[in-house]
Amino acid sequence: MTDTRWLTAEQLDAWKKLIAVVELLPGALETQLQRDCGLSHFEYFTLAMLSEAPDRTLRMTTLAAHTNATLARLSHVVSRLEKRGLVRREACAQDRRATNAVLTAQGWDAVVAAAPGHVATVRETVIDPLTATDVADLDRIMGRVLEVLDPAHVMGARAATDD
Repeated sequence: MTDTRWLTAEQLDAWKKLIAVVELLPGALETQLQRDCGLSHFEYFTLAMLSEAPDRTLRMTTLAAHTNATLARLSHVVSRLEKRGLVRREACAQDRRATNAVLTAQGWDAVVAAAPGHVATVRETVIDPLTATDVADLDRIMGRVLEVLDPAHVMGARAATDD
């Protein structure tokens, strides 16, 4: 392995910090949402994506892309949300082979109730420690990383920066 391109000290420091954030942030988000509203972060994110969709409805495949999830994982979570009355599935009118996920009125109430605490946690842990320039840099940097991880722009997180 004589041709291995080892990380410089500066690159290694940055990498270790990124890994620490990747490992610690999900737990912080999960803890707050479970404590305040009994939702996992992925459940909340699923409800939030539906809440932003036209008619609060998305095809399951589209919702999977918006939530950066496999269809199998999303289907499992939507089943749990259905049992709680927060989401319902229905046949897609445009394509009978497809299934839509629809946010119910109870689901809307749940996401509206959960959003303030979630946003406060995101601000406290990620946004507030940064300057406006840092936020712009973070967006630019994450966009570059996503270009490598998701060059086809399949995942929903990439869609906001495609404009």
